[in-house]
Amino acid sequence: MSRSLGRPLAVLTLLAVLAVTGCTGESPATPTDTVDTGATVSSAPADAATAAPSSPAAVALVPGGSAQQNLPFFSQVVATVWAGSGQVDGRAYIDALAGAGFDKGAMQVTPDESTIGNAAESIEFSVRLGADCLVGQVGPSIGDPVTTVLPGLSSGGCLIGQTRPIDW
Repeated sequence: MSRSLGRPLAVLTLLAVLAVTGCTGESPATPTDTVDTGATVSSAPADAATAAPSSPAAVALVPGGSAQQNLPFFSQVVATVWAGSGQVDGRAYIDALAGAGFDKGAMQVTPDESTIGNAAESIEFSVRLGADCLVGQVGPSIGDPVTTVLPGLSSGGCLIGQTRPIDW
């Protein structure tokens, strides 16, 4: 696949995921927050606690918190991995998220390679938190990492399509 087709294909894939997720009878499929390497864009009105600017070092895991509450921390972990040498290594993201305190048993990740053995144009990974999911997408066809909150699937997972076992 050429690079010029990679970004539109990634956008179409994300739109397809959103459309199919909307068919599960779960909450609406529109993301409540989208984060691009740490900048949160929220559709909810800001209150005094969220209106104050915070540095990336100020965010932390909220144990027992919602996906919405943990999105800034999830995004920070993803951005840290993206800045390193394992940019398109699913295991690097899963290990970093688990090391940061997210439940590895609640995670999913797509393969790092295509079905013919080429490096993936993008990979997705997720953490299920209650009824919602923290979802990240990275890869050369994406540009900067994208993280968001999406409703969980009725099957119990977060990602549609082929995922690989997290058996390490």
